[in-house]
Amino acid sequence: MKTLHLDIFSGISGDMFIGALLDLGVDAHQLEHELAKLELDGFHLHVSRQERGGIAGTKFDVHLSDHVQAQHYDHGHGHKHKHGEDKHSHDHARNFSEIKQLITASKLSAWVKDKAVAVFHRIAVAEGKIHGHPPEQVHFHEVGAVDSIVDIVGACLALEMLGRPRVVASAAVEGTGTVKCAHGIFPLPAPATLEILGARGVALSQCEEPGELITPTGAAILAEFAESFGPLKNLTAQKIGYGLGGRQGRARPNVLRAVLGVEEVLSAQCAVPSGAAVVAVAADAGGHDWETDVIAVLETNLDDINAEILGAFVESALAAGALDVFHTPIQMKKNRPGVLLTVLCAEGAADQFTELMLRQTSAFGVRRAPAQRRKLRREIRRVGTPFGEVEVKLGFLDGALVQAAPEFESCRRLAAQAGVPLKQVYAAAVKAVEL
Repeated sequence: MKTLHLDIFSGISGDMFIGALLDLGVDAHQLEHELAKLELDGFHLHVSRQERGGIAGTKFDVHLSDHVQAQHYDHGHGHKHKHGEDKHSHDHARNFSEIKQLITASKLSAWVKDKAVAVFHRIAVAEGKIHGHPPEQVHFHEVGAVDSIVDIVGACLALEMLGRPRVVASAAVEGTGTVKCAHGIFPLPAPATLEILGARGVALSQCEEPGELITPTGAAILAEFAESFGPLKNLTAQKIGYGLGGRQGRARPNVLRAVLGVEEVLSAQCAVPSGAAVVAVAADAGGHDWETDVIAVLETNLDDINAEILGAFVESALAAGALDVFHTPIQMKKNRPGVLLTVLCAEGAADQFTELMLRQTSAFGVRRAPAQRRKLRREIRRVGTPFGEVEVKLGFLDGALVQAAPEFESCRRLAAQAGVPLKQVYAAAVKAVEL
């Protein structure tokens, strides 16, 4: 299965993540073309080859136009940026609701919209907890500025352009010292960074390198995409990319290394005599090109939960990044009717969602089990219909198209514009795809 391993020994920021993926082969011109769908004025991208500590890589920058007036200092990686006006807002300190509207109203793919909003939501929850405000009311300050919006949406776009591989990461490492942010001078890690990683259950260590290594944006990207944290495991490297930060480190180069390769999932492990060879058997040894991964399945039986609380939990868990949440009617002991609540999530997020289930439902315990998945290779395409273009999710097996599913929001928007039933747009989209 295709896997992207992030070596965050020297931290991560939005621009370093994009730089690493560009170094792996993502096309910069296509990225800029896709970012134009945000309809944000006053910026252009700059991509260059540079080196940090003798390591050559790609430096990604968002340059703002001269008419953008306000400036702030990006404390994480030594960039000075200009912040100010664009066609959507005259205040760079947007709140989460405004940023969500900006993204969802764009013509970006459904997957990029969902993931970009999810990354911003993690930051909003963290900042809301720090300030004591609901996430929707949080003003982002630096992260609400044009270049940071471009960094987050650009990170999601670059990952999609890379084929949406499974993402894993090394242990998270932060520097030492203090940071100047919207809250004043604070010891590292920055408050939002610590909240974001803590909420996701990511362990954090500090090293001897002075200065901030993991920015809030970098932390949110990690929290949203990385399924697990630890050393390389059964990964055959095919491409290696280096995303560069904006400074020269003292003890370690300001570099994010991204390793794209194929990960073997072992079907079983057996004890072998000393000196004997250990043979790894791939889970997809049947020769199919489907994608594989391992997720956590969390379950609990409930017979005393209010239906409204159950519905609120489903929304909360999905907003927190659960892969799926559902409940099934069951018969419990003493003939009591109840529900089986199930949460599917990344293995590395199992503790996070276990805590959520224990805190937000009437559960006294949660069962956990790993589950291997086999997935069609997926791709989002826009197809033409009599009502306009519709985004369709396509599934491929062994190079052949075997599934096509129109995206709901795309169809609903066209149905409303054309004044026709939703099912007509669905039917037209399916007809436009040749199975």
